Amino acid sequence: MSRKGLYLIVGALLVTVIGLGIYVYREETRPAGIEL
Repeated sequence: MSRKGLYLIVGALLVTVIGLGIYVYREETRPAGIEL
């Protein structure tokens, strides 16, 4: 596998993990009755 492909996979994984983290964090800390 080429280095470029490896970076692509790692980047995609990072984006997924960060996105999930932000989503879960917002769900856990969302104040009642307030929508962003």
